Amino acid sequence: MSCTQGHAGEVDLDRVLSGEKAAWDHFVEKYAGLLYSVAFRTLRRHTWVTDTEDAKDVVQDIFLRLVKDGFKLLRSYDRGRASLPTWLTVVGRSTAIDFLRRQESQSTVELDDTIPADKDVFFGGRLELPPGVLSDRQHQILRMLFDEDMDVSDVAGALQVQAQTVRSLKHQALMKLREHFGTPFEA
Repeated sequence: MSCTQGHAGEVDLDRVLSGEKAAWDHFVEKYAGLLYSVAFRTLRRHTWVTDTEDAKDVVQDIFLRLVKDGFKLLRSYDRGRASLPTWLTVVGRSTAIDFLRRQESQSTVELDDTIPADKDVFFGGRLELPPGVLSDRQHQILRMLFDEDMDVSDVAGALQVQAQTVRSLKHQALMKLREHFGTPFEA
């Protein structure tokens, strides 16, 4: 795991992992630009608008993930499998996507703002999905989640897939529906 300091500017992970402040500062200085670029590109790829402050927040989240629990994540880096910049890119993308998921789950809209005042709206009944927009699996997952009020882990168990697969297919289905109905994705 060690990246000894052979060249000037190279990061010594053993010193970073031992908690040496100067080594950590050097690590942050060396990789902050790469991580900002990864965060910004990932956010831009998955949203209509990318705020540079959001990308900075993601970079902070990345560094926090790396140091959390005594550098647990950073200790998992295996230089035999990838270079440190490549591994950090993967961690950065994952963190940016997690950030988007948190933003999406926190975004709320006032119900009164979405329903025209002159409309008589009935809430209840089964979910009506337009034909041909979703795959059969996406359709099935939305029905299980919304009509049957199952949670993600129950759907995953019933379909014998990973919970992440259910979340991913739900997200893809909702994106397709938003596109179909002309509602832009806002995270």
